[in-house]
Amino acid sequence: MNGKSNEADVVVIGSGISGLAAALTAAEGGAKVIIFEKQRSPGGTSNFLQGMFAVESEMQRERYISYTRDEAFKNFMDYSHWRADASLVRAFVNESGPTISWLQEKGVEFSDAMVNMPNAPSTYHVVKGGGAAMIKILASVVKEKGIDIRLGTRVQRLRKAGGKITGVIAEENDEEIEVISKVVVIASGGYANNKEWIKKYSGYDLDVNLMPVGNVDKLGDGIRMAWEVGAAEEGMGILELFRAGPLGPDFPMKNQIEFVTCQPDLWINSRGERFCDEGITFFDSEVGNANARFKEGYTFSIFDDSVIERLLTRGVDRGIAIENPPGTKPVDIRRELNAALERGSTDVFAADSLEELAKKIDVDSEVLKATVEEYNSYCEKGHDELFAKNRYYLWPIKVPKFYGVKVRTVFLGTFGGIKINQRTEVIDKKGNVIPGLYAVGYDASGMWGDSYCFKAASGASSGFAANSGRIAGKNALKYVGK
Repeated sequence: MNGKSNEADVVVIGSGISGLAAALTAAEGGAKVIIFEKQRSPGGTSNFLQGMFAVESEMQRERYISYTRDEAFKNFMDYSHWRADASLVRAFVNESGPTISWLQEKGVEFSDAMVNMPNAPSTYHVVKGGGAAMIKILASVVKEKGIDIRLGTRVQRLRKAGGKITGVIAEENDEEIEVISKVVVIASGGYANNKEWIKKYSGYDLDVNLMPVGNVDKLGDGIRMAWEVGAAEEGMGILELFRAGPLGPDFPMKNQIEFVTCQPDLWINSRGERFCDEGITFFDSEVGNANARFKEGYTFSIFDDSVIERLLTRGVDRGIAIENPPGTKPVDIRRELNAALERGSTDVFAADSLEELAKKIDVDSEVLKATVEEYNSYCEKGHDELFAKNRYYLWPIKVPKFYGVKVRTVFLGTFGGIKINQRTEVIDKKGNVIPGLYAVGYDASGMWGDSYCFKAASGASSGFAANSGRIAGKNALKYVGK
């Protein structure tokens, strides 16, 4: 074992923001901590985050942002129709402001506390350098604290004796090892790459009509291990959905064709019909839910040359991440469209007429023509009689060329699996706490109703990861008597 100890107060499974927060919080209280991470580098999907939710933070105070914990709690619960665990939501909301300060103390920098969608509270705390920078800083602090972090080491199962968790069995260097601990914190990141579970719990076929983004080898290991020792199952099938495209190796994330497809212009389903108020594009959960109604896994964004000229002149209305805010001009859009068409992309199509476009995207030409004519009539009237879209976003589709881009149902992660309480303690099938076992982040349930709470609490996913980790660390310390 190269001098490594096989005993600890706290074992943490996973090294994303939730796992690192749990480990550091426990270590700061005097606990001996071991982190197991099955990947060769720390962070997981946390490397891709850009910001996180908080309320009543010092940054908000400095900016005269008066949004309160009470308001955030009520909005969160209303969004979930009170299907979320109110005590857990309250604990998360209350911890969120101090967590920003705690991260700043570790050296994490935040560039702003902002709003990143229309008419929403300014809860989004932007991480300078993004998640990769934050993970690098926290991993460095882990090293400074002397926390034993074992990369490339997969935990196989939990140890349990006398009704209590007593450690883990892991595989290290092709050898099975036993680690004794009083506490185990499960922070393994959900099951986004588990095809069987995705099909069973959500009804979708992974990589066919539902595409994971930014997830690698997330098979639900932690959830499975918790279930094996009697944890109650809760919240399976809830996904962090949105709509994105085009996708594939020829299209990097945040390509400029995607800039156009996510604008609130005309969207149609595979039958050639409008299916929503395209103004929901500003709210990821809403647009993800709308797209996910179509089991083929995609819809189309329809636009023309006049839309492209508008975006080149005025910029986008819906920004793409922090670095491309509203007003950004997709200056390379025509080059990217032409390149996609020249290589025969099966996601990007162009035509000189709607009839020709309909044939290329395989929809009924009469249906598409009727849809566009009806939509254009709403644009001329300044009133969307079908879905009541804001008249500001009513732009007619009349000028050749006409474009159709396939836009897929994608997701950033899975929510839930392990039932917990407001202290992040794992609950068994009889409603009792399993002593010594905690679950956080994407493995834990209770924070969401049937959808990610995006509009009421921007950054809640990454925020819950960090805050649930800190809550677990604090309660683990109490449990081990530190």
